[in-house]
Amino acid sequence: MNKYDILIPGEINPDLILSGDVEPQFGQVEKLVDSAALTVGSSSVITACGAARLGLRVAFVGVCGDDLFGRFMLEEMTKRGVDVSPVRRDPARQTGLTVILNKPFGPAQGDRAMLTFPGAIAALRAEDVTDDLLRRARHLHVASYFLQDALRPGLPDLFARARALGLTTSLDTNWDPAGEWRGVRDLLPLVDVFLPNRAEVCALAGEQEVEPAAQKLAALARIVAVKLGPEGALGVREGRMVRVSSIPVTVVDTVGAGDTFNAGFLYGFLHDWPLEKSLRLAAVCGALSTQAAGGVAAQPALDQALAMMDG
Repeated sequence: MNKYDILIPGEINPDLILSGDVEPQFGQVEKLVDSAALTVGSSSVITACGAARLGLRVAFVGVCGDDLFGRFMLEEMTKRGVDVSPVRRDPARQTGLTVILNKPFGPAQGDRAMLTFPGAIAALRAEDVTDDLLRRARHLHVASYFLQDALRPGLPDLFARARALGLTTSLDTNWDPAGEWRGVRDLLPLVDVFLPNRAEVCALAGEQEVEPAAQKLAALARIVAVKLGPEGALGVREGRMVRVSSIPVTVVDTVGAGDTFNAGFLYGFLHDWPLEKSLRLAAVCGALSTQAAGGVAAQPALDQALAMMDG
């Protein structure tokens, strides 16, 4: 029996979230915000925590500094049920950090600006994910494709190794800052579940509309599950397209909502649920996660999410 349901190789960095209806201004101008929170960051880590919250057995492999931010992240991940024993602490590196300035949500859609210090984010390599680790898991999930510079070149081999050992695979690229989307289409035939948002799937497919974009990429990956925010989600499997709606929630911020969506979809996928049911759980998990600051504070347990699915 596998020890882990999901193995996630990824980046480790906290988020410092400053919330208020202000914009920074140079010239030594000091402005006040309404709140500040140091929270769990990283697309990969938020997905790991969300999956563990739903009851999946999750292990994480990555690199962080032996510093305050690194210790904070490992402690928070452990507290949330993620096995961090494969993580390497490198005293020669600094743990990364993202500073997020949130504008409030209300009748008008909120917005956010982000500044990231990469630190050790790009230090993980594909060979750090050993076959021994892979043999202990059922599924391999990778996110932040364009931030993980050392991991990215070895991903085709890593996904091939995982599949040869019987694992299924999933990928959430996140946005490509360069706008080039190199390497993704070549990797997709090795991906069982591709998890982009609307902007990402359209950019990658070279389409203006989400439905033809999803259909085009579903010819490469086994399943495409697209996050549509408050509109819910769209999925394609074996040529069949499914749409589901979201649920109404009071939004505090949307940090990590897509990553919690990933956790919900992977729960359904690993339990052999139909596409529509997996999408519904994913959309509910993503929506519920927006009700508190940061990516993990409002992540739902399985019974909470199922109750909202049935409601």
